[in-house]
Amino acid sequence: MHAAGGAWMIDLDSPFILFAIALLAQGLAVYVGELLGARKRRLTDDERKDFDVVQSATLTLLALIIGFSFSMAVTRYDLRKSYEEAEANAIGTEYVRADLLPADDVASARKLLREYLDRRIAFYSARDDRTVARIDEDTRKLQGELWSAILRPANAQPNPVMALVVSGMNDVLNSQGYTQAAWLNRIPVAAWLMMGVIAIAANLMVGYGARRSRALLFSLPVIGSVAFLLIADIDSPRGGLIRVRPQNLIALSHSMRAQ
Repeated sequence: MHAAGGAWMIDLDSPFILFAIALLAQGLAVYVGELLGARKRRLTDDERKDFDVVQSATLTLLALIIGFSFSMAVTRYDLRKSYEEAEANAIGTEYVRADLLPADDVASARKLLREYLDRRIAFYSARDDRTVARIDEDTRKLQGELWSAILRPANAQPNPVMALVVSGMNDVLNSQGYTQAAWLNRIPVAAWLMMGVIAIAANLMVGYGARRSRALLFSLPVIGSVAFLLIADIDSPRGGLIRVRPQNLIALSHSMRAQ
């Protein structure tokens, strides 16, 4: 966990830390529930029926929220993959359209596009915030240079052919913005907190009403924590093991180098 703006927040970019926190919290909840259940009188048959209904409803709600959260994480992961493909298509198309520029501008425009492509590949491979910030700064600088590289010939020859080149460069710049937005689109912290509260409540009830062995009793915290780990891993663009590899961008880079 880390402090941000005076409030404590879970570091959702570290799935294994989240797993450890979830396992500890849920295991503690089961233990506390078991202690409370041992100190209280045994539930009557009618009370046991009511308790089982509430416990089943809570566990069902937890399962639904975990399922919805997993679906949200997978959707966001697929979106990041689709935008990586869109970026590769936009850069590759503009690289070909650079032939429409005046002969003196073709080489410089393509050189800038190759440098820009390298920066985009580095963006997908970076893990720490400092590296990402440096890549973003380089990307903004290259975007300005790319726009300037086509602006002069476009102003000198304002015709439909140059409009096609300008449109292609606009797609290149826009695709980076869409990718950035997709990487910032994460499962809301409020959803994580709600899922955590319901998980703790469910484990408390399991511990309170336990009539089985302790080994089975602590299976729910382990299973729940593994589910949290998987969701956080998919949802985290940089911190998890499941990440979007820039396969299309790398293939495009190899193609450019071969040419």
